[in-house]
Amino acid sequence: MKLRHRVNLYTAAMFIVLLIIINVSIYSVFRSTMLNSELERTAGEALHAIDGLNKAEGNLSLELVLRSYVPVNGMLQIVKADGNPGAAAADPNLLSLHHLPVDFYQKEVREIREHNGTPYAFVSIPIILNNGGMADLQATGNLAQTAEMLRSLRLVLILVTVLATIPVLLSSALLSNFIIRPIASMINTMKEIRESGQFKRIPLPKKSKDELYQMAETFNKMMHLLEVNYEKQGQFISNASHELKTPLTVIESYASLLKRRGRQQPELFDEAVEAIHSEAIRMRDLTQQLLQLAKHEDQWQVTMENVNLASITEALVSSFQKAYNRSIELNIQDRPVVRTDQQMFRQLFYILMDNARKYSEDVITVNIKTFSDGAVIEIADRGIGIPADDLEKIFDRFYRVDKARTRKKTGGFGLGLSLAKEIGEAMDADIQIESVESEGTTARIIFPGTTSY
Repeated sequence: MKLRHRVNLYTAAMFIVLLIIINVSIYSVFRSTMLNSELERTAGEALHAIDGLNKAEGNLSLELVLRSYVPVNGMLQIVKADGNPGAAAADPNLLSLHHLPVDFYQKEVREIREHNGTPYAFVSIPIILNNGGMADLQATGNLAQTAEMLRSLRLVLILVTVLATIPVLLSSALLSNFIIRPIASMINTMKEIRESGQFKRIPLPKKSKDELYQMAETFNKMMHLLEVNYEKQGQFISNASHELKTPLTVIESYASLLKRRGRQQPELFDEAVEAIHSEAIRMRDLTQQLLQLAKHEDQWQVTMENVNLASITEALVSSFQKAYNRSIELNIQDRPVVRTDQQMFRQLFYILMDNARKYSEDVITVNIKTFSDGAVIEIADRGIGIPADDLEKIFDRFYRVDKARTRKKTGGFGLGLSLAKEIGEAMDADIQIESVESEGTTARIIFPGTTSY
């Protein structure tokens, strides 16, 4: 069953059941009130008759006295202590009541009885006869008119329930349509996206801010996020294919050359093996960087600990100097202890130092500073710098500022800063780049406590 039909059915059923409960309650309360009122009236007539019996002269017969006080549409009956009927008087239209069986109760009784399908109010009150004997005066009142009124009320309530069902069904249908409309719109939009391959949005009402509006708004935001990610994925795949294509072409070309002339020309063999080995290493590095960038933030294995920033930087600078034989100037103004992941910091520091090495030939400067809210480490070079128009794009994957420069010289794929940004976010550090073209670049790692330096 569709959600629309279920909402319609459950809503209508709930309202109808509630309406039936209300009408049944009204009928029950009204019936109880009316029957109790009739019992009180019959009891009052019985007491009035008893008062008349007490005031009657001794020479008057009980039947004559009772006839004087007999109620309209009712009967008065004396029941002796032995259970036998005594004097009685009844409305001429209710003489059949004389044939009803009688009982001696010796206590006051009030109840509704039924005879031949007609309800009666029955009251029995103990009395003392003039001769000193015990007896019951029993009054019976015909409730045919009351039963007819209750029957009419019952029919009216049933009719009201049936008539009220129509607007209930219509309102439940409108309610289900109102609730399902955004969901149906979302389903149709998804179908259109699947068929057309284009990302679409659900139109949002301007006035409404309810949960349905929030659901549609969330859907539109999700579509926007999917669209952006889809575009980035397409660009990423295109760029990755382009980057892998070059080393594969080089490897294939040198392999073909070796196959044709490698045995006759030993110098060609060495050159080809070196080129193939170099391109294989580049492919391995590119693949490793791609795999790291493909990780979701939650997949990074981060171990936060207190790290002496100056001590670990001194060790990294010393190692980098020995590996690349470069001049590095280290300035330590403070020796702060920061909370970070030591291994991830090493990797981040290496990426930024490697960029400084690639794009400058002069001395590299490393500064460690503290400020009111945290600490910062700066890596500055005096190299070619970055044009102002390119600064916003340097963290994009495969983006290289020096497009005219060959990868053979820089050794990069345009993934280093993108990976650095990912690592910085994973270890709660902010990465900032400042650069002036032809003057140099300064990269900053800012540890928690500030968003700018």
